[in-house]
Amino acid sequence: MRLLTLVLASILLSFGYIQAQNKNNKNLNFKNMINSDSYTFKLSDKVTREKVTFKNRYGIELMGDLYIPKNHSGEMAAIAISGPFGAVKEQSSGLYANQMAERGFITLAFDPSYTGESSGEPRRISSPDINTEDFSATVDYLGLLRDVDRQRIGIIGICGFGGFALNAAAIDKRIKAVATASMYDMSRVNAKGYNDSMTKEERTQLLEQMSQQRWIDAANETLTFKETGLPDSLKGDEPLFVKEYFDYYKTPRGYHPRSINSTGSWSFTNPATMMNMPIMTYINEISPRPILLIAGEKAHSRYFSEDAYKAAAEPKELVLIPNGVHVDLYDRVDIIPFDKLDAFFTNSLKK
Repeated sequence: MRLLTLVLASILLSFGYIQAQNKNNKNLNFKNMINSDSYTFKLSDKVTREKVTFKNRYGIELMGDLYIPKNHSGEMAAIAISGPFGAVKEQSSGLYANQMAERGFITLAFDPSYTGESSGEPRRISSPDINTEDFSATVDYLGLLRDVDRQRIGIIGICGFGGFALNAAAIDKRIKAVATASMYDMSRVNAKGYNDSMTKEERTQLLEQMSQQRWIDAANETLTFKETGLPDSLKGDEPLFVKEYFDYYKTPRGYHPRSINSTGSWSFTNPATMMNMPIMTYINEISPRPILLIAGEKAHSRYFSEDAYKAAAEPKELVLIPNGVHVDLYDRVDIIPFDKLDAFFTNSLKK
């Protein structure tokens, strides 16, 4: 029983999922009004947006939205953005890209491999290596654009892609600055559980379950997906973090039909590789390039940013948003410190 509780409260927490409830409920009416081309935010009248494609070094074609300030001139600084984990570019990453482009940066919000409009089979899987590589692939693409100064490229990672962004910056020295919002270390939460509460016995049992599942998937020649996900309605007694995820992914505020967190689940065996490949090992090697970590004061994920700050070398900064919770940094433009992000990247990516 403890293992089941732990999985639901820690590992599934990292994906924004709980046990499925009310399976017979019909989808909320608003879902029928949202198509795959919808965005959860309004495009700035100071910015243009165009779809672009590019490949990572594994040959996976990534789909992104390129945001360009209308009144730009000369070679400009650029920022690549992705996240949250299980979201798509029409959600938070696009909102951040829109805001930062309005402030004078060329920005690229992209769908990670195996999700959204990006390619990769099978669908709805992740990889600490490939998702880190996805950021480097955006740097490849941006650095070849005529209007981008390739010496002035930064990245932003939201939620689980905050951890991948830090890992990418440690590896890829072309990334001159990195910022995160509501950062999650997906390798840590899968390996150790929420707040590192998983015991060695529970970790072993979970890995045993996923190992045995591989026989089933191999025999069926297809992946098995979790029978879990955010419900279409709440009973009222759910944990606060579930209500917060629901309020974003399952309402008009943030719902998108291509978002795994809005409509589906990851594969059953998806956590396995995360559990044995820590992505924060070399965070101190980002220095002397700067790091900005932003987290909500009351976010359940706050400790990830605090621990990353402790592990990183200077220059680094941790900003806590008063009374902010995890999902507030997904889309609350009234409290997301975009002026701070503007100043950080303007200073870090100056000529």
